[in-house]
Amino acid sequence: MTFDLQMIPQTFDMLHAGLAVSSVLLLIIAVSRKSKVIEKIVEKPVEKIIEVEKPVEKIIEVEKIVEVEKVIEKVVEVESKLATASTDSAMQLLSIMQQEARLIDFLKEDLTSFSDEDVGAAARVIHTGGQKVLNDYITLAHIRNEDEETRIVVAEGFNPQEIRLTGNVTGHAPFNGTLVHKGWKATAMNLPKLAENYDASVIAPAEVEL
Repeated sequence: MTFDLQMIPQTFDMLHAGLAVSSVLLLIIAVSRKSKVIEKIVEKPVEKIIEVEKPVEKIIEVEKIVEVEKVIEKVVEVESKLATASTDSAMQLLSIMQQEARLIDFLKEDLTSFSDEDVGAAARVIHTGGQKVLNDYITLAHIRNEDEETRIVVAEGFNPQEIRLTGNVTGHAPFNGTLVHKGWKATAMNLPKLAENYDASVIAPAEVEL
């Protein structure tokens, strides 16, 4: 038996070529399957992240609703206090100022026909009587202790009821400005106790001389 040695390499090359093609196909199939697996693995964390974000948004919305409700409660509380606040003390103090200093008579008088000297003389009476009322019934203190016309610093978190900013108000505290007025704050008020069934709306009774 004789063999053609030239045919061996050809048969060998065709066989390897077929194996090479098969290997490439298997490699492509394996890679495609891995990419699908990777896509599935990646998709799951993304879904979880989206699911986590939804509760966070709901929490933020609930916090906003709670903050709005707190503001509304404060407004209602202030309005209720204003609606139910007694005015007896204010009218009583006004009555005392009328009694001691004739304040209402002065304020209701038409001063256009009076000279500056006459107005000044009346103001001195009001000043003396009003000062007596303050000394007898009200204790006052300055809100700021610095000298007026000096530069001061208004710190962050200041009480806008105690400090009023004027001029070019921009930005946020702390503010640097000039103290124009020290302000006043009542630390105590000791008005006489009203008798039962006393009508505080009667600021000054009508006077009849007999």
